[in-house]
Amino acid sequence: MTTKLNVLQVIPKLGYGGAETGCYDIAHFLSENDCGSFIATSGGGLLKFIKKDKVKVFRLPVHSKNPLLILFNVLALSIYIIIFKINIVHARSRAPAWSCYFASLLTRRVFVTTFHGTYNFKNNIKKFYNSIMLRAKLTIAGSNFIFSHINENYNEYLSKEKKLRVIYRGINIDYYNSKNISLLKQEKLKEEWNLSSNKFTILLPGRLTYWKGQEKFIESLNILIEDYNVTDFQAIILGSDQGRKVYKKKLVNLVERYNLNKKIKFIQHCKEMPLAYSLSDVAVSASIEPEAFGRISVEAQSMGKPIIASNIGGSKETVINKKTGFLYKHDDPRELAKCLNTVIQLSPDELKLMGNEGRKNITKKFDVETMCQSNLKEYKRLIKN
Repeated sequence: MTTKLNVLQVIPKLGYGGAETGCYDIAHFLSENDCGSFIATSGGGLLKFIKKDKVKVFRLPVHSKNPLLILFNVLALSIYIIIFKINIVHARSRAPAWSCYFASLLTRRVFVTTFHGTYNFKNNIKKFYNSIMLRAKLTIAGSNFIFSHINENYNEYLSKEKKLRVIYRGINIDYYNSKNISLLKQEKLKEEWNLSSNKFTILLPGRLTYWKGQEKFIESLNILIEDYNVTDFQAIILGSDQGRKVYKKKLVNLVERYNLNKKIKFIQHCKEMPLAYSLSDVAVSASIEPEAFGRISVEAQSMGKPIIASNIGGSKETVINKKTGFLYKHDDPRELAKCLNTVIQLSPDELKLMGNEGRKNITKKFDVETMCQSNLKEYKRLIKN
């Protein structure tokens, strides 16, 4: 008799980030493929979209690093694992991974992790804390960049008994599809954001934090005007400051200093990101530190938009340089300005061709269905062994 696959994913909060949406997608995929699907989390905005008849949710303080709460989580998770006959425990972050690890040991279940970022490992204590992600039977790296990062920096925690493999993050290519955009909604958003229909539109999505490169982006727009005499454009910096008021003020001051007030708009939030991409002619990912995967690059290409991205981290794997977009030297506003000028000079047909190649690239490699299928295949392999 075949053992039914029951998977418990554990994540601090079910928000709208890449790790969280991946957890959400896999949870529903499992339930649609005759598997038991469970999530343990402390809360988050995505919870309201969970199909409660398909995916069972346990509310636990798994976001906490408090030793007493970790102990509580170990006991609670162990009880849930036994009651619901869980056979795979998949931790998607470091804090809950410690609870999952000990709960898996107590119940003799298979422990799996996904290594989502580079994490801070400046001292041995931090490195030891991060190492919990490599104590699993299977550690999933979200990109070749993360795979290399683990091998280079955590070699002492790797062994033949523990498997490390790459499963690219995927996105919903039906959701991020320009053909499904409502023209009425598009016009309404254009009006709401006070955008011109006749100007080249540059979109920079991402939360407002220094390493996302908003300062370098603003500098590049000034260079675009000063060095290339390009003025017929509008730019959107789309993202929340998440309480970083000082940094937001710094960006606003920089815009004023360069006299770009009429060129750049700050938009805090967009409920439907495909709509935001649809209003742009090109999207930019200006990160000055490596992105583990580079979701913006993938979403933009899926929407059929050329992407300009810094040449570090995951973007080097998701962007085909000079075919689906352009890669430039990170932290260099002059190179970014040069790429922007190149894209602006392209004809409408050339822009469309680049966008079509981007869509093909994402459909082939980064579809959410592929990601979910790969995870399911690994889960099944693990419970057979």
